[in-house]
Amino acid sequence: MKTWIEKLEWILELGGIKKDIALLVISGAAVLLSLFGIQLFPFDMAWVAILLCGIPILLEAAIGLITAFDIKADVLVSLALIASVAIGEDFAAGEVAFIMQLGGLLEELTVARARAGIEKLVHLTPQTARVLRDGQERIIPAEQVQVGDLLRVLPGESVPADGVIVSGQTSINQAVMTGESLPVDKTAGDPVSSGTMNQFGAFEMRASRVGEDSSIQRMIRLVQSADAGKAKIVGIADRWATWIVVIALSAAALTWLITGEIIRAVTILVVFCPCALVLATPTAIMAAIGNAAKHGFLVREGDALERLAGVKVIAFDKTGTLTYGMPEVVETVSLTDAYTREEIYRLAASAEQMSEHPLGKAIVRCCQKELGAALAPADSFRMLPGRGVSAQVEGKQILAGNPELLSEYGVPMTPPPAAEEALQNGCTVIYLAADGVFAGYLVLSDTLREDSADMIAALNGLGLRPVLLTGDHENAARTIAGQLKIGSVQAGCLPEDKLEAIGRYQDSGQPVCMIGDGINDAPALKKADVGIAMGGVGSDIAVDAADIALANDEVRELPHLAALSRRMMTTIKCNMTFSMALNFLAIVLAITGILNPVVGALVHNAGSVLVIVNSALLLKWKKA
Repeated sequence: MKTWIEKLEWILELGGIKKDIALLVISGAAVLLSLFGIQLFPFDMAWVAILLCGIPILLEAAIGLITAFDIKADVLVSLALIASVAIGEDFAAGEVAFIMQLGGLLEELTVARARAGIEKLVHLTPQTARVLRDGQERIIPAEQVQVGDLLRVLPGESVPADGVIVSGQTSINQAVMTGESLPVDKTAGDPVSSGTMNQFGAFEMRASRVGEDSSIQRMIRLVQSADAGKAKIVGIADRWATWIVVIALSAAALTWLITGEIIRAVTILVVFCPCALVLATPTAIMAAIGNAAKHGFLVREGDALERLAGVKVIAFDKTGTLTYGMPEVVETVSLTDAYTREEIYRLAASAEQMSEHPLGKAIVRCCQKELGAALAPADSFRMLPGRGVSAQVEGKQILAGNPELLSEYGVPMTPPPAAEEALQNGCTVIYLAADGVFAGYLVLSDTLREDSADMIAALNGLGLRPVLLTGDHENAARTIAGQLKIGSVQAGCLPEDKLEAIGRYQDSGQPVCMIGDGINDAPALKKADVGIAMGGVGSDIAVDAADIALANDEVRELPHLAALSRRMMTTIKCNMTFSMALNFLAIVLAITGILNPVVGALVHNAGSVLVIVNSALLLKWKKA
């Protein structure tokens, strides 16, 4: 047999109304009826709010005191409730209980809305997978997929694991992982990530990372670790709350002894509850985390934003952070009338098409992208480690590599001044010979991200000092730094060198934010006051070591994050100042008898609501 409470809950759930909201509506209606003296039952209607909203507060206060001697806001609220009931101020007690729970609900709604931008990733986790075993297709839970399983993904389905396409062609919506608005064409040999959406074609893939190791689960772990309660400033607020409880009790006792009016003492307890102070910090932090999520940042803890607000130096890795981390052909030069520039490009790509070297793959990729023509078959292919490749293309012997390769095959050549200049600027030069004749060369370089220059300029505008810490050689580092107008450069860095550089800045009183993407950046990310990892291209170790991950690798958002952290701290300080000023003003008015418990409850809880609303404004804040 269901109790009347269970029946009420069942009715509310059936109607799609959350229990806590419904109870607040009932309590609010009861408080209004009590205010106007309307009696539907043979007792004051305020008792409905006292029972529904006040009992949970009393229980939480009792549990906190008994289990951990935790003196916080609930203790003072409980004393105010009990005192109000004891002197017959039922309406004041009901109003305090109702508004306190209303403030708690507003905080929950603010936090829930703030976290929604991050937690939507959880709902993108694939639930099922089509696995091909023994020639049969079976649908299994996605968490049961094993490394090496052959999977089939149909149009409209999400990719169940990280892996590589083995057959089929398709377009994948990768917005969840990279932020790209347009689908990306994929074919055999291309990687795919879990949680992304297959849009147009069916394909088969081989799983390489599954379950907790998959890309989507890595992002979710970052989400679940977001915890505003870790911020140092929250601890300060909690300590203040404890002292305020002691001050309020002392003030109430002294006022009662001196004036003999217990109603003034009760009013002091009502108005001096430190709820607004306690709400000031976590609501602002969680709202800022939600704002950051909308701009592609997954913040692991609120403390990271607090520390970021005090940063003076931002240290960047180069490859994969300020640059795309992928070599591109930036120039192709023909040195003979026998071949055009396009023919040099195509011959080099044809010779390299069977190469496993990253530079060879880059030449093939860039040639197909730029020229669009099919490559000629390559026969007698040879990979010569440390020198280059040799192949027969269209009946010609093609050599593509460094001067040592051409010299080994007896090809006379002198590197042109332009090629030497490219090498001095940190580029890589691939020389090409056809049938024993030095015919031309290709220049490859890691290209800057389109937004890197504007991002660095914006950080300078915020008073932050950008520095470059990279493992690349001096010429490449200086070239990139010159293009971005970064004044401080340290090249040829090993992981310990980056640690040492960050330590020097910290020892000189300059907090450092480190931004990187590789495994070699992980120690520096951990050492820095704030570590930000490139979540899209970054290694697992780098992401795990960082405090914040930039999920879509859009570096143009970094100035927004820096400005947001400062705005968050300003909001917290404003909230604290306002809440403390309001509390002390209200206690003075209560001591003098100007405020009674009813008006005091309204003033105090209005302050809590204003603090929450002020914090919620961070959700949509954007630097002008």
